[in-house]
Amino acid sequence: MPTTDSALAPHQGLTLLRTVATAVLDLDALSDLGAFTLPYPPEAQRALDRTALACLLRGADPPLSVSDLLVWCRRRPVTEWPLDLPEDLAGSEDRLIDEDACVPTDLCYEWAVDRPDSATEQIDRALIGLAMDRCRLANAPASYVAFRRLLVEHPVLTRDKAGEIALEPVFTPLDGLLERIYLPAPVGWARGGRFTSCRRCRTLLAPMRDDGWWCENARCRYRGDALAGPAYDEAEGGGVLLLTRPLRLFVTAPGVAELRLERALSRLGLAPELWPNYDAYDLRVTLPDGRVWAVDVKDWANPALLGRNATPLPIDPPYDQAFLVVPYHRTALRHDYVAVVRRFLTTDVRTRTTVLSQRQFMAKVRAALADAQPRPFSGNRPEDGHA
Repeated sequence: MPTTDSALAPHQGLTLLRTVATAVLDLDALSDLGAFTLPYPPEAQRALDRTALACLLRGADPPLSVSDLLVWCRRRPVTEWPLDLPEDLAGSEDRLIDEDACVPTDLCYEWAVDRPDSATEQIDRALIGLAMDRCRLANAPASYVAFRRLLVEHPVLTRDKAGEIALEPVFTPLDGLLERIYLPAPVGWARGGRFTSCRRCRTLLAPMRDDGWWCENARCRYRGDALAGPAYDEAEGGGVLLLTRPLRLFVTAPGVAELRLERALSRLGLAPELWPNYDAYDLRVTLPDGRVWAVDVKDWANPALLGRNATPLPIDPPYDQAFLVVPYHRTALRHDYVAVVRRFLTTDVRTRTTVLSQRQFMAKVRAALADAQPRPFSGNRPEDGHA
């Protein structure tokens, strides 16, 4: 029987990378990726089978085991896989597993999210959605903002501290939720019985074989070697808790950029509103002339996947113009980042949203503020009582 295009669909570039990325995340949830052994979970076996078939169809040597496939994910950029991928959909150094820390990369999570039924995205949205629903029911927008700030500013808590926070009146609508999103820190991330946090982003650092540290946050890695911050004994405060990885990736990391942008706008004399109407978008900025700008800050490793997954901003609360803003470190690492995002946007998003780097957006804000300032009189002012 001849092979049809639909039969080959699971082995095409986009679909196959989603399958492998999902398998990597499943394996990471079960075991150390650097020491994985049999038996293979079904999703991992499916990823291996489909990758092997894709290789055979292209006359390439396939991975011979799931362990071999994980080596591919760690050592081979996806652009070197025998795949057919649209131009600009992957960068020359994009890998699914970090070479140094042997954990799924941001890109791996983004590939897993790039599908309608992504379990990673569903878990992320379900937990955040639950917080929204509870705060809405209690008519407590301040509780939602406090919740979001907590996830950004405190990705690491001790069990005792989490209990204290849960008892604060502002967190009353979120009863029991913190226990579901802050889980025991990975044992393998402790060194000498202590966990060490990143001085820059406050998440936990992963110990490296050379006695150094690795930070999962791309902004921190861009700025140089990881800087060790406060350390916690493994049993400190009843045990060390770490925010779940999907929330660290899709809430904490962009949240750092959101708060940084809020502070930059505040220094210019503006009063940006964070996560208005229970996170309709990230910042609502009212200019001196009365115009309102809605801003979503997007901190994705892959600009093409960001463009593919971008959606129009909700229209409530209302605004005059919508912006998708990319943080400094992403455009510093890839100068064509904004152009690639724009290329992969749907027509609907492209016509309703302006994509800018953070530097471009701040320049636009300063220009708007300059236009709003009173201008010195340049003509001949008539004297009082005279025409």
